[in-house]
Amino acid sequence: MSPSVLSLDHVSVSFPVYQGGSRSLKKSLLSRGSAGRIARDANDRIVIDALHDISLSLESGDRLALIGANGAGKTTLLRVMAGIYEPVAGTVSVHGRISPMFDIGLGIDTDLSGYDNVRIRGLLLGLSSREIEHLLPDIAEFTELGDYLDMPVRTYSSGMMLRLTFAVATCFEPEILLMDEWIMAGDASFMAKARARIDSFVEKASVLVLASHNLDICRRWCNKGLWMRQGQIQRFGPIADVIDSFQAAMAA
Repeated sequence: MSPSVLSLDHVSVSFPVYQGGSRSLKKSLLSRGSAGRIARDANDRIVIDALHDISLSLESGDRLALIGANGAGKTTLLRVMAGIYEPVAGTVSVHGRISPMFDIGLGIDTDLSGYDNVRIRGLLLGLSSREIEHLLPDIAEFTELGDYLDMPVRTYSSGMMLRLTFAVATCFEPEILLMDEWIMAGDASFMAKARARIDSFVEKASVLVLASHNLDICRRWCNKGLWMRQGQIQRFGPIADVIDSFQAAMAA
């Protein structure tokens, strides 16, 4: 059996809701469908159980799709894997370099050029200045932005911004690539190119975790699925089986 690259052992995450004694607040949270269950902690504060008792293990080459309705806890789980949120219970073990792609605007200064923003994001990802300069030609070629890379980012369309940030986030070969729904905003040609780049990572023993509502993308990109509901695992296994279970539940 291959060693795990990313594993979660009975992980739970809760967020306190301050001024949570109000009935109207609780009613509002329920009506919106919060990312988890509403409960009370030891100090009698209202908390949202965003994740509850999550256990899973991913090995080299795994591509996991996080599936579920809005508020199921998919993005929260990604942020726990990335080390952004700390569990209130359980442990997260990571063996490898993580490249999280959650916020398309993270580290972007719209007054600076594309090239300057590449350098800033590279530093945020832990690359040295020498490494960034070495990777610049590859990043520029992948974006296909040409002379726009010398222009302020405020002149970019959302699609151009997506190309820039994706190219930077994938300019090195991360062992673990975490992606949220925004990657689906790309046009068809870009998505094909992005998939080819991700496939090359996975072939080199990388792990992909993708949170998406697009089940077709999940089928094509991933070999495993995790169906979540209110912060809990409903099913974890081969992608086709998980999607079939999810669709059957939605139809019912």
